[in-house]
Amino acid sequence: MEFIRNAWYVAGWSSEIDQELRRFTILEENIVIYRKADGDVVALEDRCPHRLLPLSLGKRVGDNIQCGYHGLTFDCSGKCVRVPGQNNLPASAYVDAFKTVERHNIVWIWMGDQDKADPTDIFDLAEFSDPAWEAHQGDALHLKSNYLNVAENLVDPAHVSFVHPTTLGNSASENVPVHVSTEGKAIVAWRWIRDSEPIGFFKKFGDFNGNVDRWHYYYLHLPCTAVIDFGSAPTEDAIAEDDRNKGVRIFALHFMTPVTGGYTIDRWMHLRNTALGDDEAAENMDAMFRIAFDEDRAILEAVQKEEERPAKRRPIRIAIDKGPMVYRKRINEMLELERTHDVASDPSPAFVYHD
Repeated sequence: MEFIRNAWYVAGWSSEIDQELRRFTILEENIVIYRKADGDVVALEDRCPHRLLPLSLGKRVGDNIQCGYHGLTFDCSGKCVRVPGQNNLPASAYVDAFKTVERHNIVWIWMGDQDKADPTDIFDLAEFSDPAWEAHQGDALHLKSNYLNVAENLVDPAHVSFVHPTTLGNSASENVPVHVSTEGKAIVAWRWIRDSEPIGFFKKFGDFNGNVDRWHYYYLHLPCTAVIDFGSAPTEDAIAEDDRNKGVRIFALHFMTPVTGGYTIDRWMHLRNTALGDDEAAENMDAMFRIAFDEDRAILEAVQKEEERPAKRRPIRIAIDKGPMVYRKRINEMLELERTHDVASDPSPAFVYHD
């Protein structure tokens, strides 16, 4: 499977990375990641160029790594700085180094041409730094599914009614049309369900006494970061679409890291404008998210198994598939640009949220 390499991917939560040498697999590449004494994150190719032993099986020598087989030592740039028993250092004695950036307790890694790594391209949201919002990291969901199917699921509001009927959806939304915008850098799919019973999530956390107006806005940022903006407000308030902050509003963030062609890690978290400072509420939300995301896992892993079997015919497409179809098209365009080494600037217009 081909992967887009010139992009920032989440290597892990900050809490996953310490001064121990740990192997991470990203885009089918094994990488050893650790923190220097000053706390900065280092990411190197996890394979000694001598006898190919993973460097993660070696040991720290200060901020450097010593291979556990014959002691070749590599600095944080990947350069070999010591070969025991000889003074000359072969020019080919190096490992690849990958740029990392740590932001909002998330460690990002650039997997492609290191000269093209621009930290300003890293996904961000203003709400991370807004005191009216609270951020809470959840888990790392391991999925036996390729990342494209995982990402498509996260720009598909229609599945919620059927896959998550007790948590994130209910039958009231089954026939509500999905709107899709493909004009910006992110693909957006959304719908409103007016004057309906609250979904299970907001029965528990919204403290609503009657029917609500609720929404789902799915934003998919290429190659594989998704934001699901969902919430509810009392129907009698009749809030406008751009007044969603007046309701109980949650951003569920999904950072998908392709491990192999059939294995993806989805690190998920949420931002909320309710229950600020309430750790118990955060944990209870996590518990409900885990139920919902396990439902997604069952679907996606079953689909992956079927995709790997011989097919009698091509899958059909229906109206709700516009977002996923545009996503696949854009992924293919980005792959083709990398294949042809086209360095032309991205012609896509700037992305604007549908607030």
